[in-house]
Amino acid sequence: MVGVLSHNETPTTRKAAVLGKPIAHSLSPVIHNAGYAAAGLSGWTYEAIECAESELPDLVAGLGPEWAGLSLTMPLKEAALRIAAVATPVAIAAGVANTLVHQPDGSWHADNTDVGGLVRVLREAGVGVSRGRHAAKVAPPRITVLGGGGTARAALAAASELGAEQVRVVTRRPEAREVLDPVAVALGLKLSGVAWADAPIAFDADAVISTVPKGAADELADQVTWHHDGVFFDAIYDPWPTPLAASAIKAGVTVHSGLDLLLAQALSQFEQFTGVGRAPEDAMRAAMEKARS
Repeated sequence: MVGVLSHNETPTTRKAAVLGKPIAHSLSPVIHNAGYAAAGLSGWTYEAIECAESELPDLVAGLGPEWAGLSLTMPLKEAALRIAAVATPVAIAAGVANTLVHQPDGSWHADNTDVGGLVRVLREAGVGVSRGRHAAKVAPPRITVLGGGGTARAALAAASELGAEQVRVVTRRPEAREVLDPVAVALGLKLSGVAWADAPIAFDADAVISTVPKGAADELADQVTWHHDGVFFDAIYDPWPTPLAASAIKAGVTVHSGLDLLLAQALSQFEQFTGVGRAPEDAMRAAMEKARS
């Protein structure tokens, strides 16, 4: 736990926010503010601020001591890491950060809670976990990642934590996959590149993680054969289900959406921002689900 002011120290009014562009659609304010209410943090507020990458350094530099932390989404995750004075090993290895925590000396500490959130989602679905009571040592999970952006980097870090030794990465352009090579080296992973036209052959995995934008993978829905005991995670949650997720559901595959990750990564952010030992998960989940209903 990094050092932050606790909720009963000065300043009594504390602020946090999610930054990105566009950002109006974000459910993070709903989730975090529900957590503050449930934890009795009456002086805390969390808002959404639209911010372009070029605007981030000046915005962060102008924040006062009442600011506890920031959540970062696209296109700010690489820039956030550059702003931080220190960062967690996982954020450094992934090369991206989605969390900035304000330190007492005014500097910022970077983390990537997407990684831990994705590990939690996949582990609870059985990835990297022995399925039988008398099962022997768990074999390294076979993991496929669609896409080569910031979320793909977090997916590689999560794959490493889940015990994967090799990850297949499916991209439209070879250079998009090549950008991930330094991340893989830092994580001790071997990458196997798969062309987009050959994507269906990469779906015989224990877990398929899609990090591509809305609509980018729709064409694959009628082309893939799902691993019957596999897990599919789609970073998209609106609209839901995506055609690819619907295909997985029809095949009986365990499916998780970006909402599952949104909540899981927010729990760690909440704890780091506030100093509260355990985030009120039930209240935060209920608020998120109500907002989506």
